[in-house]
Amino acid sequence: MNIFDLYLEKIIKIVKEANQNKTIEIPEMLNGINVDIPPTQFNCDISTNVAMVLAKPNKKSPIDIAKHLVDLIKKSDDQIEDISIAKPGFINIKFKKSFWNIFLKELIFEGKNFGTNKKITKKKYLIEFVSANPTGPLHVGHCRGAILGDVLSNLLLFNNHNVSKEYYVNDYGNQILHFSKSVYFRIREIVYNETFPINNSDLYPGDYVIDIAKNIIKNNKDLDFDNFEKISSKLTKLSVEESLKLIRFNLKNLGIIHDKFIRETDIVNNKEVEKTISKLKKNNFVYEGKIKAPENEKTSHWTERDQLLFKSTDFGDDKDRALQKADKSWTYFASDVAYHNNKLERKYDILINILGADHAGYIKRITSVVEAISGKKNKLICKVSQLVKLIKDNKPFKMSKRKGDYITIEDLIDEVGKDATRFIMLNRSSDVELDFDFTKVKEKSRENPLYYVQYCYTRISSVFRNVGKKISDDIKIKDYKFNYTDKEIKILKKISEWPRCIEIASSKLEPHRIPVYLYELASEFHSYWNMGKEDETKRFITSDKKISDEKLVFLKAVSNVIKSGMKILNVETPEKM
Repeated sequence: MNIFDLYLEKIIKIVKEANQNKTIEIPEMLNGINVDIPPTQFNCDISTNVAMVLAKPNKKSPIDIAKHLVDLIKKSDDQIEDISIAKPGFINIKFKKSFWNIFLKELIFEGKNFGTNKKITKKKYLIEFVSANPTGPLHVGHCRGAILGDVLSNLLLFNNHNVSKEYYVNDYGNQILHFSKSVYFRIREIVYNETFPINNSDLYPGDYVIDIAKNIIKNNKDLDFDNFEKISSKLTKLSVEESLKLIRFNLKNLGIIHDKFIRETDIVNNKEVEKTISKLKKNNFVYEGKIKAPENEKTSHWTERDQLLFKSTDFGDDKDRALQKADKSWTYFASDVAYHNNKLERKYDILINILGADHAGYIKRITSVVEAISGKKNKLICKVSQLVKLIKDNKPFKMSKRKGDYITIEDLIDEVGKDATRFIMLNRSSDVELDFDFTKVKEKSRENPLYYVQYCYTRISSVFRNVGKKISDDIKIKDYKFNYTDKEIKILKKISEWPRCIEIASSKLEPHRIPVYLYELASEFHSYWNMGKEDETKRFITSDKKISDEKLVFLKAVSNVIKSGMKILNVETPEKM
């Protein structure tokens, strides 16, 4: 039961009936009306802005409209205890205690599906995330975006959308050539005892390259390593495959499995770049022209030349974008254009790209080309994952284990575990920098949000266990005629916000709202639990080791929401800690 949607429908129905009775005027569209969570200072359960929406067409103040609607709303629903008006015209509704029995009965019936929007139009999403160059293991810089993409996928799946998780393998271009040469020199180092050219800044010096070289030597006995040019093509494929094994291993340890890996080499070799450029030319989005020097570039260092350009400025970009280099080979952008055309040809409703902070400037050009190809605005949505600062003992932290010149995801997981990594990385909005504090992550206190939420579930599990039940057991109760206290109803109100949390997190593509909500719910529960330490009447289990149906249902409601939320995050809910 989504109480906000339920009462929005009721209020719109009341308003339309009042309009038919000629007592109120309504605008053509009523989508500005909402029912939402009221501010904490008001003693009510839901709040609506309907009076403010109707003030203008009725040429009256919102307060006057609210006074007129209050009686109509209260007469229409026998579960309303009180209605009040707050400036500038909000109508605040408080339910009778019996309402929460109705709510709980529906929640227990819905089980793990509580919070899912059953009325939403099902859409087909393609979410591309991580897509790091296949030149070695993933590092901490990739971690936050990887988790953001994965949890966003889980969130949309929870709301019954069709979601495909995709990794774009950038296995074409100079960086791959440098990587395969690095592997080649490591092979020469192992086989012929030659010194690796460590001073060559184009090469990848990490120890992991040695492991890749050893694997290639072991599994390719017939390969001759005397001349790079002769084996370049095969060695590149082998090197990329070994790197992808590392990446898949890193992602699996982080709890992430992609549905598809699409390779740039396939896009290029299948002539998809040429096909897509032809499509853009046909629609007059490509031309031969010159790009002026950027403002921060000295004119003497800039050579204007004819280039094949995409009309990115037609879509609000600050300049048109090059599709070909001076040697007529395709730019990285051209390959990316073809890849996004490939996505569009697969008939997804919405494309989502998760980008690192260093790619924020790339958003306008790629969204522009997707609009040009598809003819639709907002077909591609880009979410930026900002930087993560590792902190220990209130100081920037660098781990001792190093792979090349960065900290790997493997190092991070070894230090704090998968669950802490996922939960904390998602604990703030992705568009702001995140401090990952190792000290707090390991604390067993409310300062560690993961521990606090998991401990909530563990406490509830202990109650079920102590009365001979399992937290996963279905609860079958005939009559819901419970008399919950104000403190318990406060927690039930928080539970009622779960469908709203899911709705906003899905529509705004902001999965960080899930861990934030779970922490708030856990905080309310722990506060209530602690009351039992001083007052035996507030304990869940009686002295004769029994529990009332009232308390059992209450605990089941809390545990269901915690379980659902943690499943979306792909984080464990342990029954014992």
